[in-house]
Amino acid sequence: MDFEYRIHAVERMFQRNISEKDVEEAVLHGEVIEKYPDDEPYPSYLTLNFDQEGALHVVYAIGDQKYIIITAYRPDPDKWVSNFRQRSKT
Repeated sequence: MDFEYRIHAVERMFQRNISEKDVEEAVLHGEVIEKYPDDEPYPSYLTLNFDQEGALHVVYAIGDQKYIIITAYRPDPDKWVSNFRQRSKT
């Protein structure tokens, strides 16, 4: 499948120094940690992957035979528990 990057994703990736390679690795090999089945026009997913910089979260959807990249970011340790799979309760 192909990858399509939303403008928001490209802007955030540039600001956060996250490469397309890192994003695509996260989508293809990362762990889905949250699902958003009610998102429109397609359900979306939050995936976690670890690369040379540490934890990486990517939000993407699957539609029309492509991965649609919505955003990517390095999770804030203050907002996620130590394994970056669950949000902090505080």
